[in-house]
Amino acid sequence: MVGRSPDGSGNDGSSISDDELRAFLEESERGAAHSAPKEPSARARMVTERLRQQDARGEGPQPWRAGPAATAGRRRKVWPFVGVALAVCALVVSLKPSLLPGDPFGSGQPKDETVSLPAETAAPTAAPGPASEEVPTIDRPFAGSPAAGWGDGEAGIVLPAAKAVGTVSKEQVAQALELTKKLLVGANLDRRTLRGERPGAALAVLDPGQPGLLDDLNGSLRSPDEDHDPLALFSRFDPDEVRLVGDVVKTRGHMTFTKGKYAGVAVHADYTFVYPVSRADGSTEVTRTIVRRVLHAELPDPAKYDAAPGRLTLVEYNGDLGNDTCDVHDGFLHPEFPSAEPTGPSPTGPTEDPYDRSKSFEDSLSDCGTVSRV
Repeated sequence: MVGRSPDGSGNDGSSISDDELRAFLEESERGAAHSAPKEPSARARMVTERLRQQDARGEGPQPWRAGPAATAGRRRKVWPFVGVALAVCALVVSLKPSLLPGDPFGSGQPKDETVSLPAETAAPTAAPGPASEEVPTIDRPFAGSPAAGWGDGEAGIVLPAAKAVGTVSKEQVAQALELTKKLLVGANLDRRTLRGERPGAALAVLDPGQPGLLDDLNGSLRSPDEDHDPLALFSRFDPDEVRLVGDVVKTRGHMTFTKGKYAGVAVHADYTFVYPVSRADGSTEVTRTIVRRVLHAELPDPAKYDAAPGRLTLVEYNGDLGNDTCDVHDGFLHPEFPSAEPTGPSPTGPTEDPYDRSKSFEDSLSDCGTVSRV
């Protein structure tokens, strides 16, 4: 809304326009930059030498000196030259604070200061440290989560450099790694899979001739139950219950490879996926479900084994599900929201951190346990 001055002219009380104010500020900054001294003053050199001598004697700076003294020193370099300009600028900013970049006066809007983590190349040695206590929102679904600095979706699946293993060529290893990545993406990141649709992209990576595999997976998708649960391999939400918030699923993990048992290459993958969700009824409350996947796949040599070229043999697969209602076996993840009464049976297992990737899979989340954070 534009304010109007008492005379009805629409001016906000200042006698110069926004463009004139910006021009004035820019000219003041240019003048200060050209006239600022290039060498420290004699006093600055004396202060520096005194602090150096104190350090040599083991007398560290006092708390009051560690920050303000350095800031004051930087200011003293420009005050003799732009003192008048700063006084005028202060008046201008008091009238039009929007001319300052950023949010210097703390508008109350949260700032995203998340630092992206480097790719994981091996199991970490400890759980992530405590995150902020911010509550996730529709606009910032990973606020308060250790996963805020993880990779976004497929970008979080960083493959190791391929190299030959025994008689298995570098190209064969690279193919096995890429196929495993496609399986992970199709099973845990593909939007159709997440909406509860058939995970066709993931199934297409698997060897159709592997005895029982596709039959078991298709059966679990058609008629899920406790013994035939598609959540062991696929991340699926009931679209009538929840919807994913935003376009990002946070991902972190690593792959390793060795010589396989079937004259090919074996790939071990260990990844955690973090899904922010809200209720499908339009509620703005956001929670998160955390899923850890561990896969052991192989790319056999089709010349020596009855295997489909370019398809993976899935030797073993497991999933740990964090913030999912216990003992519901309908083939969907059922996140619980802080404001809602818990459903299903009470947790009986220990409290675990679903973000802790330092534990082996066998020591991670127990059946029907409790998560320490989401």
